[in-house]
Amino acid sequence: MGLSSISRRVVLGSLALAAATAVSSSSISFLTEFRAYADGFDPETLERGAKALREINSSPHAKQVFEVMRQQEDTRLAELAVEKAHFKAVEVEADIEKQRKMSEEQRNLVQQQAQTKAQMLRYEDELVRKRLQTDHEAQRRQNAELVKMQEESSARKEQARRATEEQIQAQLRQTEKERAEIERETLRVKAMAEAEARSHEAKLTEEHNRRMLLEQMKGEREKWIAAINATFSHIEGGFRLLLTDRTTLVMAVGGGTALAAGVYTTREGARVLWNYVNRILGQPSLIRESSIARFPWSGLVSRVRRGMRTSPSGQIEPSPGRHPAFGNIILHPSLQTRIERLARATSNTKAHEAPFRNMLFYGPPGTGKTMVAREMARKSGLDYAMMTGGDVVPLGSQAVTKIHEIFDWAKKSRKGLLLFIDEADAFLCERNSARMSEAQRSALNALLFRTGDQSRDVVLVLATNRPGDLDAAVTDRIDEVIEFPLPGEEERHLLLKLYLDKYLAAPPLSSGWFRNKPQEVTVEDDVSEDVIREAARRTHGFSGREIAKLVAGIRSAVYGRADCVLDSELFMEMVEYKVAEHHRRMELAGDSGR
Repeated sequence: MGLSSISRRVVLGSLALAAATAVSSSSISFLTEFRAYADGFDPETLERGAKALREINSSPHAKQVFEVMRQQEDTRLAELAVEKAHFKAVEVEADIEKQRKMSEEQRNLVQQQAQTKAQMLRYEDELVRKRLQTDHEAQRRQNAELVKMQEESSARKEQARRATEEQIQAQLRQTEKERAEIERETLRVKAMAEAEARSHEAKLTEEHNRRMLLEQMKGEREKWIAAINATFSHIEGGFRLLLTDRTTLVMAVGGGTALAAGVYTTREGARVLWNYVNRILGQPSLIRESSIARFPWSGLVSRVRRGMRTSPSGQIEPSPGRHPAFGNIILHPSLQTRIERLARATSNTKAHEAPFRNMLFYGPPGTGKTMVAREMARKSGLDYAMMTGGDVVPLGSQAVTKIHEIFDWAKKSRKGLLLFIDEADAFLCERNSARMSEAQRSALNALLFRTGDQSRDVVLVLATNRPGDLDAAVTDRIDEVIEFPLPGEEERHLLLKLYLDKYLAAPPLSSGWFRNKPQEVTVEDDVSEDVIREAARRTHGFSGREIAKLVAGIRSAVYGRADCVLDSELFMEMVEYKVAEHHRRMELAGDSGR
């Protein structure tokens, strides 16, 4: 505590003593003035304080005054402590406020830094995005240029591949042509060599054979001369006997005459009887195939033979011919639907005893016209018979009789008969054609006569590859005209699967109980659905018959292997060979047409 503070306390003490001694209003006022002096030093006040101290010391109440002063001092000290605590609290509050302001400033600074950092990050992110967008745009342009270059490269490769394939095909055709010429030349040379060898051998043996023949002829001549002499001797004796004995002559002449008459009568009678039986019981000679047995007694045997077949296990199983109608015929869906409707209509027509409708099937060869006619007859419950127009032409004047025999025979069927005439244009062409003979014209007129009215016994189905050549009167008798086009890709795919299952995948049936079991064909897994579809795509223009021949050729190639295994390589090799063969055949047909 400083000097001023000590002086103040001394003055206060003196003033207190003076106030206590005097115990007067002046002392009290002095004390009041003395307290006011605490704020500023005044010498007069100090003098008055000293005077007050002297008065206090001389006062009998000095002790009480000093006690009061001590209490006042304690009170003052307590007030000072309170003020000090207050100042400390204020200082603490100031520190707290300072810390708060500092923390607020720090927080604001942190926020500003965070905002600045966020702005920097956003700016950097925007820069990165712009850079990525620029890089992406550049990459996109680069990719577009790369794709364009790849497309141009692919186009060039495809063009080169096509050119190479065309060159290969041309080379293959040239090779096939040269090979065919070499084969023809080889066959010609071989034939000439064989002819020369045979000629040389004949020359070598000719002399020997001639000598042997002369010796043999000499012996035979002598033998025949002796036999002739003996025969004439006997004849001479017989004639001499006949001329000398009249009864023997009459008996010999009568016996010879009766023998000749009996032989002639027996031969002609047997011929007439056989023709009658054949006309009554047998089928006409023009019929190539029929579901009706040729003779009634042969039907039982044929039905038993068709109804049973020996399986590989030795058991008796039904004939494969007894399958659902149209099960093994692959046609375009719309065409198959129409055929099935016609079959149902034909069946219902027979059930209601209404007249049948005649049909015309036309289309390229091998498209299933004959199979459809056969299956239609089976599904409709009719008997069927098949003939060809080419068999009518050689008959000449007998053709009319044979045509009438067919229709008379067809009327005997209790179920009704579907008569299928294949190659109908062979004898049903235009009557004003220059190449049509009188016999063909008569046969055509006979068929027109028998089909002039709608029949309840016969369904006439004509098949031809050239419907435009048919006579107008024939087409006028047709109620349904159906085209059989070449199979499409999906139909070819189904046909390939059908014939592969039929010829290769299915286990072979043995023809008897005592024959060896044939070796089974193994089809590898790489002959997949995709491979078969590729083969169907490449066989564009193939008919159903050509596809069957293709699979038969594949089977022959498989049998040529020791292990009888069919893989995709052999399969596609045979497909390529048959496709090339088909193209050559088309080219030859085009050349012959020109």
